[in-house]
Amino acid sequence: MSDSGASAGSAPAATRTAASSTGARAPRLANHPILRLTLVRTGLGLVTILIVSIVVFAATQVLPGDAAYAVLGHYATEARVRAVEAQLHLNRPAVVQYWDWLTGVLTGHFGVSLADGVPVSSLVGPRIANSAVLVLLSGVIGTTIAVILGSIAAVRRGGIFDEVSSVVALAITSLPEFVVAVGLIIVFAANITHVLPAVSVIQPGVAAWSEPRLLVLPVAALVIAIVPYIFRMMRASMIEALESDYVEMAQLKGVPMWRIVLSHALPNAIAPTIQVIGLSFLYLAGGIVIVEDIFDYPGVGQGLVNAVTDRDIPVIQLIVILLGAFYVVVNIACDIIALVATPRRRIPR
Repeated sequence: MSDSGASAGSAPAATRTAASSTGARAPRLANHPILRLTLVRTGLGLVTILIVSIVVFAATQVLPGDAAYAVLGHYATEARVRAVEAQLHLNRPAVVQYWDWLTGVLTGHFGVSLADGVPVSSLVGPRIANSAVLVLLSGVIGTTIAVILGSIAAVRRGGIFDEVSSVVALAITSLPEFVVAVGLIIVFAANITHVLPAVSVIQPGVAAWSEPRLLVLPVAALVIAIVPYIFRMMRASMIEALESDYVEMAQLKGVPMWRIVLSHALPNAIAPTIQVIGLSFLYLAGGIVIVEDIFDYPGVGQGLVNAVTDRDIPVIQLIVILLGAFYVVVNIACDIIALVATPRRRIPR
């Protein structure tokens, strides 16, 4: 009798223990910094993209000129213009047009190009791939160069390399992308030498990475544009890390300098630099508009310029939305990576 009573009493106790542990685990999981940051930033990112879509749609509605005239030409008759407006649903209220466009984007239907009469996805898709190659190459190469140079300058603080590299980085910072691009063309493709092509025209259906020579100058222009910012941040973070107590303790223990830099200073200095690296990738997303137009590179930037010229509203809307989504995703990724790279901040509290 007593055994059955004990077992009956222990079952509710076990249940209460399991429930309490589950209840304690749920708040602990909800308070996890990485999970909480991901959920909050993702929600804010979706709201941001929605606001961007409204702004973009409203901006394209107030562009000078008429989309029907852009399709037919300025000498089209009034009746023909009205017929095209009805065919493209341009005569509907702006709210209805926005809802139709938004639901189409959410279902994967991005509309038809007003200038070419083909699906927008078939026009923008290859350009996205070309621009992605340009951004990734420029970002990876520029980040690698900047981190290495910034670390060397910090280790040799006050030396000739540090002084010269800091002055050069400050000078390059004042140069806009088009000046750098034109200078590269003058040096390597026009007046001084002719070792590289002045334009980077890639035929439709050809992968951008299949012709590396065409990528050299556009990538170089973007790399030169982003290296100074990452370099200066990396140098400052590395100097702060090298002056810390744990580095001083490692030096007193006789740890070799190369090991101090790689194992102690670099991991702690890279966390603040991640934010600047992320901003550099965002900068590249805007910089490709100018660089691609200068080098006649068939990417998203050139496509946006052509779409604005032709008043091709569906193409403009899709490209701007994609750039906005890229900004949101990169910001979220950088915040998460910076949190992961900082041990004391990623521990649940």
